[in-house]
Amino acid sequence: MCAAERRRGRRERALLWCVLVAAWEAAWGQLRYSVPEEMPKGSFVGDVAKDLGLQLPALRDRGVRVVSEGRTQYFALHGKTGHLVTAERIDREQLCRLLEKCVLRCEVIVEGEMKFHEIEVEIKDINDNAPTFKEVELKERMGETTATGSRFPLAEAHDPDVGPNSLQSYELSGDEHFSLAVQAGPGGDRRPELVLAKALDREEAAFHELVLRARDGGEPSRTGTARIRVAVLDANDNAPVFSQAEYTVRVPEDVPVGSVLVTLTATDADEGLYGHVKYSLKKATEIALEIFHLDSEMGLITLVRSLDFEEADSYELEVQARDGGELFNTAKVTITVTDINDNAPEISVRSALKEISEDAPSGTVVALLHVQDRDSGANGEVRCSLDGGVPFRLRSSQGSYYSVVTARELDREEVSEYNVTVRAADGGSPALWSSAVLALRVLDVNDNAPVFAEASYSARLPENNAAGALVLTVRAADADWGQNARVRYRLWEGRVRGAPLSSYVSVQAETGALYALRSFDYEEVREVGLWVRAEDGGAPALSSNVSVRLVIVDENDNAPQVLYPPPAQGSGSGWGWGWAGVELAARSAEPGALVAKVVAVDADAGQNAWLSYELAKATEPGLFRVGLHSGEVRTARVPLAHDAARQSLVVVVKDHGRPALSATATLTVVLAESVAELLSELGSAAAAPGEPAGGLTRWLVLAVAAVSCLFLAFLLLLLALRLRRWRRSQLPAAGSGALRGVPASQFVGIDGVRAFLHSYSHEVSLTADSRKSQLRLSGGSCCDTLPARPPAQASGDLVPTGDHSADNCDQASFQQAQPNTDWRFSQTQRPGTSGSQNGEEGGAWPNNQFDTEMLQAMILASANEAGDGNSTLGGGTGTMGLSARYGPQFTLQHVPDYRQNVYIPGSTATLTNAAGKRDAKSAGSSGGNKKKSGKKEKK
Repeated sequence: MCAAERRRGRRERALLWCVLVAAWEAAWGQLRYSVPEEMPKGSFVGDVAKDLGLQLPALRDRGVRVVSEGRTQYFALHGKTGHLVTAERIDREQLCRLLEKCVLRCEVIVEGEMKFHEIEVEIKDINDNAPTFKEVELKERMGETTATGSRFPLAEAHDPDVGPNSLQSYELSGDEHFSLAVQAGPGGDRRPELVLAKALDREEAAFHELVLRARDGGEPSRTGTARIRVAVLDANDNAPVFSQAEYTVRVPEDVPVGSVLVTLTATDADEGLYGHVKYSLKKATEIALEIFHLDSEMGLITLVRSLDFEEADSYELEVQARDGGELFNTAKVTITVTDINDNAPEISVRSALKEISEDAPSGTVVALLHVQDRDSGANGEVRCSLDGGVPFRLRSSQGSYYSVVTARELDREEVSEYNVTVRAADGGSPALWSSAVLALRVLDVNDNAPVFAEASYSARLPENNAAGALVLTVRAADADWGQNARVRYRLWEGRVRGAPLSSYVSVQAETGALYALRSFDYEEVREVGLWVRAEDGGAPALSSNVSVRLVIVDENDNAPQVLYPPPAQGSGSGWGWGWAGVELAARSAEPGALVAKVVAVDADAGQNAWLSYELAKATEPGLFRVGLHSGEVRTARVPLAHDAARQSLVVVVKDHGRPALSATATLTVVLAESVAELLSELGSAAAAPGEPAGGLTRWLVLAVAAVSCLFLAFLLLLLALRLRRWRRSQLPAAGSGALRGVPASQFVGIDGVRAFLHSYSHEVSLTADSRKSQLRLSGGSCCDTLPARPPAQASGDLVPTGDHSADNCDQASFQQAQPNTDWRFSQTQRPGTSGSQNGEEGGAWPNNQFDTEMLQAMILASANEAGDGNSTLGGGTGTMGLSARYGPQFTLQHVPDYRQNVYIPGSTATLTNAAGKRDAKSAGSSGGNKKKSGKKEKK
């Protein structure tokens, strides 16, 4: 019963102890996590936000971050999840090779609250290293008199892993003469020994091959192997003896490299080969092998790398002395490193403000500092202080942390910026110190306008620049701070060649970079002037202006243009644009005689417009030359008899730009003494299919043929005009009342109309040179053929008398007569082409299949009315007298185009009439005439 109560009491005390430890850790902000080594970057370590009670939005607002001691940051804080993750791949053996427990420390800094929380992360070992031997080929020498059971220490394997993953066992295989024994060292390490299990006989076997395996305890386990070659020697009865069983030496950590730390001495009583001793390291850590070197002949241990007390304070070595007969002895060497003040204090600024308002209260935290010294003892004690003359003081926080706080209120008008120097000194002799500078600016109001770096800016911009090219950058500085000193740039509006300035250039608002929005052409714009305004971000904003002058620089962007010879049609050349011409040169020309001149211009300016000429290709090299600057083509020698009659010259015109542009002119020079010979040569060239100038000759022949055809056409036209004038002279005069025109035979395809006109002696015609038509009716014929009552008025004649001119007849107006009801067309008899309709007139037009008969009926009715003096042919312009009979809606606009049936070449004729009114009496007689006309037409 008492035992149970005691056990319950112990459990309660243990639980209370755990609660107290957790409360203590929470109070001091201590967090502990563990993570295996070799985890990839970004692996989860712990939920810091949850453990510290921080909300995720507060991680960004409060400026929470993770810092680690040392140069390498192994951990980072995930901003979205609040998890502590690995920032690098962690190798435990590299970080903690000599430590059983590997712990990395870091701090979580909450800048918004000027707080920090310590975190310890234990790095768990994994079996990522196999045991390894320093030498994979081991050699042992044994005398054949060696007693059975003798032990020979072997080289130990090394496994950087710890715990179960470290070295656990050894195995030996290969020969029955030897066995393996493993001894436990004072530090718990395992030391393999080779045991002679059977007597050796050199005559039987001079060498023995063995395999030593070292195995760790990982899952799966890893192994390392080494081969052992045992040589059997003759007898050796004395082993080497060290002067000391253990050597101990203390050296300062600043001992120079190359110094001899200790000298080992071992002697052997034997003589000769068996008395010669050699030294070797049988046991040493990897770092010890990198730092120390043992001379195998002299036994000197020298320093090959600098010592560091903070890295390791002691080293243990096991040295073996072996004679020539392979007898040996071992000694232990302990090297202790003493600390010196070789490390200055390190100041780390965990969090600091860049600016502070001048009305900040006294005691405001400005920076959070961490101070440490890697030395130990008095050398590691640190004292911190601030340089005088600043309104700040240091306040000690937990552990090695210090806070820089304001000692009084600040005044920006007195000091606008502070450089606070924090000094840390250790307790060594002499003392070492370090410092850190905190730059702090005091906020102010907007009382300074931006100031440009230069009073005015100018830049030279090559033409044909790319759209968006940087021209120059204007810079303006503002003496204010923060938003008040933020400068933005913009352009003053203006116009260039009638276009807005903003379409030519733009300025980047933040940087002041001026960009060209379009490609400039020197031939159009040579200079652009503008103003740039700089405006700060204060309220109200202050601004200043600066003038900018852009000078457009000419570039070689225009190739030379050849004015003479003129361009050839379809010319193409690898030299650029082609030009062609034909020139004549006498075969008797003297050297230097002018043959032709190439004329070219360049739209560029300056050096880009300087032109030079050179002869690029010639049929007969050396016959012609071209003036370098004049472009004149002259003979270089007297033409010879064997020189070709046609010479083709290609002249290249180049400017002096970079790169140079060029054009070519092609000249064809014919060596001839006359034009006839020139034409003969060109003709022969046209006949030859392979000649280069055959196309040009063909064009010349076609041109001559075209001119000949035009001349022949002109003669024919002149003859036609003379014939037409003669026919006009044969027609009756205009004053006789007859109509001038072409006989009715000019009507095409209407035999019935032609017969009708001939039977009544009517002529309906058009003159070739007039746009107005006239109708001439023979009075005698009408009276003989169609007798009618005399007209009521003298003015009712269809054709005016000689007292009235044709012009007066055209301009006269008449009153429209009433239609004759006897000759109204029925709905199916209205004139029109077959199938034509007009729905706008309230009825469909009839489908008449005999347009010729209808036209005859219309002309017959008009003729009868003309005989009665009541003709309606003049009822209106373009109506043919039908509008008065069939109403105002029935005009030639509604009648189909009868030029389909009656074609009058060269005119759009309308029949006109100067007839006056008619009375009812004449209307009655007209009906009888119409009937007679209809009978005659049928005959």
